[in-house]
Amino acid sequence: MFISNAWAAGAANPSPTDTLISFLPLIVIFALFWFMIIRPQMARSKEQAKMVAALQKGDEVITSGGQVGRIVKVSEQFIGLEIAPGLVTNIQRSAVQSILPKGTIKDL
Repeated sequence: MFISNAWAAGAANPSPTDTLISFLPLIVIFALFWFMIIRPQMARSKEQAKMVAALQKGDEVITSGGQVGRIVKVSEQFIGLEIAPGLVTNIQRSAVQSILPKGTIKDL
């Protein structure tokens, strides 16, 4: 016969440095996600929680639903938001998106 038999070589044992190098791209991707996505999101969440905790009567705010108003009543979970003269709605404190500068409602 003209063709000789080919035998497969046995599997080589990987060295510890080979396994570390194979996991290195995953470690780099996780580090990038941490510094570009997770860490900034945690900082924004802490700032939002601080802002919601500091809400007080008389602040002018905008809610996540787009309502603009002045806080007239503050409780532990809810705030009373005056969106028009004599019209007060109750919303959750966490629904407040940002605090507006004083006098913003008059300019609207």
